[in-house]
Amino acid sequence: MERLHFAQRDRRPASKPGGLTSKQYQKLAQLNYQSGTNPVVQVNHGRSTLNPKSWRSNKVSYQQLDHLHRTASSNIAFLNWHNQANTNLRTRQTVQPTGWHANQDGNLIYNRGHLIAYSLTAGIDRNTGKYSSSPVGDQDNPRNLFTETDFTNQMLQTIYEARVRHTLIQGKHVVYQATPIFRGKELMARGINLQAIATDGSLNFNVYLYNVEPGIRFNYQNGSSANDSQIKIPVPVESLDESGDDNQRSLDNGSLRISDHYSRPIATAPRHYYRVWKTK
Repeated sequence: MERLHFAQRDRRPASKPGGLTSKQYQKLAQLNYQSGTNPVVQVNHGRSTLNPKSWRSNKVSYQQLDHLHRTASSNIAFLNWHNQANTNLRTRQTVQPTGWHANQDGNLIYNRGHLIAYSLTAGIDRNTGKYSSSPVGDQDNPRNLFTETDFTNQMLQTIYEARVRHTLIQGKHVVYQATPIFRGKELMARGINLQAIATDGSLNFNVYLYNVEPGIRFNYQNGSSANDSQIKIPVPVESLDESGDDNQRSLDNGSLRISDHYSRPIATAPRHYYRVWKTK
């Protein structure tokens, strides 16, 4: 009754899921990160604009790539506890989203970031978005990946994915939307908007995460990067470590291991990695 009562407060029809508008998208696309400031921006005072009544069945609505082959539209997931994936079943990703560059010289800068996290998509068919019982999540899906920095993926996005996951563990239903934000025809996203609402109102957030990396400056037109010691980023207290949902598990033909963490409270350089080569 409580869930129904909360949902009915929204006067929009169930066919209108709500979420990020084109006007909000364009406003976020014009934001520039300033070194030393909070990399997380509260959107709509941190309150989701998703419609809790739109949850009708367990599925993910994947959008098509745009004319520049970017994941520039919103993917919306309608989730319940069945969508908790077994992270041990993850496989290596090979998709190269727009703006992608290989990590080099031991600097861990680029991640293949999921819009809807692997850990939240158990049983979801990557083509249809429909659910069928399975412990495996969404993997190597070009409609669900974008070039994301290691910092944004591991230190920021994992915070909100964990909140969704914990709500699902409680047996609740969640509407979750992720939207990479591109400026003009740039191939690397400037950031990502994440918002979610539980159908009983117990989970409700709406944030914009800058796609940035400490000690690195990006050319968002093509995704290339250069060292810049002036780029310093505060690490949120809630940040998780490298066990996050979308951590890269391999690089080239070897397993990837993280050799250090971001410094706290201010990160001034990217993390580093080394390869552990498998022998036959």
